[in-house]
Amino acid sequence: MGILVFMRNLLLALCLFLVLGFLYYSAWKLHLLRWEDSHSILHAFDSVGHKLGPEYDRLGFLLKLETKLPVELATRYANFSEGVCKPGYASALMNAIYPKFSKPAPMFLDDSFRKWAKIREYVPPFGIKGQDNLIKAILSATKEYRLKPALDSLNCRRCIIVGNGGVLANKSLGSKIDEYEVVVRLNSAPVKGFEKDVGSKTTLRITYPEGAIQKLEQYEKDSIFVLAGFKWQDFKWLKYIVYKEKVSAADGFWKSVATRVPREPHEIRILNPYFIQEAAFSFIGLPFNNGLMGRGNIPTLGSVAITMALHNCDEVAVAGFGYDMNLPNAPLHYYETIKMAAIKESWTHNIQKEKEFLKKLVKARVINDLTNGI
Repeated sequence: MGILVFMRNLLLALCLFLVLGFLYYSAWKLHLLRWEDSHSILHAFDSVGHKLGPEYDRLGFLLKLETKLPVELATRYANFSEGVCKPGYASALMNAIYPKFSKPAPMFLDDSFRKWAKIREYVPPFGIKGQDNLIKAILSATKEYRLKPALDSLNCRRCIIVGNGGVLANKSLGSKIDEYEVVVRLNSAPVKGFEKDVGSKTTLRITYPEGAIQKLEQYEKDSIFVLAGFKWQDFKWLKYIVYKEKVSAADGFWKSVATRVPREPHEIRILNPYFIQEAAFSFIGLPFNNGLMGRGNIPTLGSVAITMALHNCDEVAVAGFGYDMNLPNAPLHYYETIKMAAIKESWTHNIQKEKEFLKKLVKARVINDLTNGI
């Protein structure tokens, strides 16, 4: 009798365990489907829930892109002369070709970062899950979450993302680049010695530990240092930097990293990881991979920076973008001799898909490509 009771209780416990396991699994699958549907089935709806027609592709971009402005926008901006900043220009054009686009998205994380559901549910690089304590510690020291006041207060802001491509060499675009209110540079791309082609002004330098400048004398004087966190170690590294602690080489970096950044805490920011998420899955259409970093699903920092600018700048330009795989011996970067063929070895990026995305933006005049490399 005792054995029967034991077996009955065991079976009941097993059934309960299986039911709970099934419910947990179902909730997890629904969670993934909620994201994946937004990029497959739900892509047929714009940002306010209106259904899109067959004239849009699977991501939600207009299939037939026009090089001329839509009539409504042409009328709105007709009286703006050349060189005058056009308020809301980039986001208006983005909405015209991608109705799902919703502009509000802060450039940097602030002390309310936990409240934003779009990044709370995903681990780096697509969110902040598991990083709360590190981010809180960093932000409690930096205490600044926006651009510098003079730029933050502008009614209209023109931004240029300066890529590192060899296409920048010998173009003499330096003075043109310096005309923009916000000049964004990426990783360790040098300025000194290349001013004629790349300009001398730097507003933001966006990077991650392995990409950061390691020689202190190569940093510009007054730029804001911005971390793009691609893995949990990146946030730990930034905490070391902010608190001027010793950086541990045992933290799982894939190459040597900077051990110091010549910036005070108030000159350091954390890039909103939503831009990595949106660039990867909404704009470029990279594999979701259960929301985890995987082969070919990480956008380049350039595409991430452009995504950030679309949300936070009135006009967006780029220079130094574009990889021409038909020229394998052309220089990959403007500042070194590595050849174009090296980009084919990338494990994390899908250059072809990124190029398709950027071409859409250029053709529809959402962004202005100064070097015509895209």
